[in-house]
Amino acid sequence: MQLTVWTYEGPPHVGAMRIATAMRGVHYVLHAPQGDTYADLLFTMIERRDRRPPVTYTTFQARDLGGDTAGLLQTAMREAYARFAPQAMLVGASCTAELIQDDPAGLAQALDLPIPVVPLELPSYQRKENWGASETLYRIVRALAHPPRESPPNRRTKRARSVCNLLGPTALGFRHRDDLAEVTRLIVELGIDIGIVAPWDATPADLSRLPEADFNVVLYPEIALTTAQWLQRQFNQPYTRTVPIGAVATRQFVDEVAQLAGIDPARALAGAEQRSSWYARSVDSTYLTDKRVFVFGDATHAIAAARIAANELGFKVVGLGSYSREFARDVREAAASYGVEALITEDYLEVEARVSELQPELVLGTQMERHIAKRLGIPCAVISAPSHVQDFPARYSPQMGFEGANVIFDTWVHPLMMGLEEHLLGMFREDAEFNDTAPSHLGSQPTPIADSPTHGPIALPPAFAGSTWTAEAEQELHKIPFFVRGKARRNTERFAQERNVGLITLETLYDAKAHFGR
Repeated sequence: MQLTVWTYEGPPHVGAMRIATAMRGVHYVLHAPQGDTYADLLFTMIERRDRRPPVTYTTFQARDLGGDTAGLLQTAMREAYARFAPQAMLVGASCTAELIQDDPAGLAQALDLPIPVVPLELPSYQRKENWGASETLYRIVRALAHPPRESPPNRRTKRARSVCNLLGPTALGFRHRDDLAEVTRLIVELGIDIGIVAPWDATPADLSRLPEADFNVVLYPEIALTTAQWLQRQFNQPYTRTVPIGAVATRQFVDEVAQLAGIDPARALAGAEQRSSWYARSVDSTYLTDKRVFVFGDATHAIAAARIAANELGFKVVGLGSYSREFARDVREAAASYGVEALITEDYLEVEARVSELQPELVLGTQMERHIAKRLGIPCAVISAPSHVQDFPARYSPQMGFEGANVIFDTWVHPLMMGLEEHLLGMFREDAEFNDTAPSHLGSQPTPIADSPTHGPIALPPAFAGSTWTAEAEQELHKIPFFVRGKARRNTERFAQERNVGLITLETLYDAKAHFGR
């Protein structure tokens, strides 16, 4: 057993909570001791939801272990049904309650409640949060989905437009809310109707109608792939393989969706604004070429991030890894295409050691890597869960679709731009126009600095004292950006002194510029 301070994923019952919290009309009864109620904070404090998750805990204590803990669970289920009147109920145990080996499924069945009750058997010591979310969605869809009223050929004949379901967005997901809005807009622009979105805002009655759609869109394979595969086996519903993160993948996604719907994607693609692709080719982005980047996160976001970094922004991927063991094969294949060895681990210390060894110029990771990169002094952008409160912004900030590509460009490039600014600060810190004693553009007065060996007034070398400037040359000098003006003045005066030129004219200024520009 390994004691750890940080973990990339919670136990699987947290994944079940993400499904229950995303839905409406579902209640989750969790057999758990008093301390396990901490999970509520993830939703109310980190995601800033305006209501508690729909979860009832049995909250047994140490003194209850010698008594009837099974009775506590049945009482909790009975009371939750009477109080919340859900359309369906999930029943499971936390990692701690799993040790006392009560039988939530059998106990729920014995109550014979008049609603569907879905027992969850989530092995807390072998699996993690995303698997728990995937298994919960699969179990509840399997329990509630009804065979469609029409066979697929008949449906297509009767409908004017194709219909698809969107599978995967959950509570506490990284930018799931905004991704859903962006992908919905893309699909509607194609002329395709959205059937059911699950689990986000879906009811148990909605899930029963999932098989009526023509195909499914899998937004997050870690959450929805198992359910989509089952729907394909049971109801002959195809599903998408492309995750639309990045400009190139979004175009591929639009093509794939259009092919499944039997329509032409040209109209939707023609109107797409792809600023990120243009910005990435612009002159001020070329200095980013071959910047060394390390990528770590869940499999979906890490693979997508590496692809965008290498193929759309011109970075060099020097490390790629994931904590998603269920998708390790996909990550390894992606890593091999960049000539690096995949790092598959749940130990943040291993990730920190790899980052420290590689010394990348940018880290794209989770909240964990943000701390690691800050400690190592490397710019970082968060691309994946686990995330913190600042990764649930009030503004619209998707990762998917063309607008998501724009957001990604801004988010990843700005940390490097800040690095460039630090570089300029270091280069020009001695210039009078670019230090704390200069007037501020915000209107505040300069702060006087006491004379000292390290903070004394900046003076030109004596050799420069004899040079004078014509008014025309001074006027031209002031056309130079303020943060390089001081250096241009010093270089010009040095050039003049070395050639015994007493009066600096416009011609002297240009000669000096040509001299130092060689």
